[in-house]
Amino acid sequence: MPIATPKQFAAMLDAAQEGSYAYPAINCTSIITLNAAMKAFADTKSDGIIQFSTGAGQFASGLNNKNSAYGTIVLAEAAHALAEQYDVLIGLNTDHCQPGAAADFLKPLIEATAKRRAKGENNLFQNHMLDASILPLEENMAISQEYLKLCAENEIILEVEAGVVGGEEDGSAGSEDMPDELLYTTPEDMVAVHEALSGLGRFTFAATFGNVHGHYKPGAVKLRPQILKDGQAAVTEKYGSDAEFDLVFHGGSGSLLSEIRETLDYGVVKMNVDTDTQYAFTRPIADHMMKNYDGVIKVDGEIGNKKAYDPRSYLKAGEQAMADRIAEAVTDLLSDGKTLFGQV
Repeated sequence: MPIATPKQFAAMLDAAQEGSYAYPAINCTSIITLNAAMKAFADTKSDGIIQFSTGAGQFASGLNNKNSAYGTIVLAEAAHALAEQYDVLIGLNTDHCQPGAAADFLKPLIEATAKRRAKGENNLFQNHMLDASILPLEENMAISQEYLKLCAENEIILEVEAGVVGGEEDGSAGSEDMPDELLYTTPEDMVAVHEALSGLGRFTFAATFGNVHGHYKPGAVKLRPQILKDGQAAVTEKYGSDAEFDLVFHGGSGSLLSEIRETLDYGVVKMNVDTDTQYAFTRPIADHMMKNYDGVIKVDGEIGNKKAYDPRSYLKAGEQAMADRIAEAVTDLLSDGKTLFGQV
């Protein structure tokens, strides 16, 4: 059962925390990108996380429907079927869901897991993200408490965020001109998050330390991983070592490897990877189109080349390139060769 059970997914996070490594969390939108992620995890003998945004759900539901929850259920069910081919553990997550969309997106997905559980089946999802970082912290925690309780009833982990990841990605909060003070979670914020959510269920925390969605030239993003260290110290000093957060790294595209590795020492167990894999997927497709222009386009009344315009001819190239980039992320995060498959 390579889609991890709740117990197995919790063990994955525990192992990453104890071993100072993290899992790439790969945003997927289709069967092709699901296959790319699973291939990369299997080839590197790494467990991993696949996640779907509200935009991915809309895309998967079709042009006539654009139903985020329905499309996301379709993708998740496909992931369960495809994962049976592999010998690594994979957790399924949802990415940034803002409060205004939660009732129509997260609640149907939680209900879908509840229905599976009632039949003795594995959870549809092991993890959900509620991104209420656009709200003041007190309001953020109030709605996070509500959804954490719903998730805990079904052995689902909830990912929360305080502070704002800058930039924009698939409708997530933030903007390129975000004030600096909102890009950095304070130790006081981290203590407040622990106090608001501790004891309600298991959760992970996307603290912000200058991370920005999207991709920027070297030097444009000013990460301060020390913020994670200071925040963890503030929480554990007050509440003990058991209060240490399982942290999530958002907006990591273009980060220095040294910065990525530093966060692993401060409790990061999951790093979202999306922008880099989008480019990796698209780059060979663009190359194919440019090199085979007169084959994919019927120029001047010619017939073109069916082998060149068959979508499989270029989508497979995109799938391979995306898998290669995910394998690189696995190595960066030190999760290669550490699968728990068959051990938990």
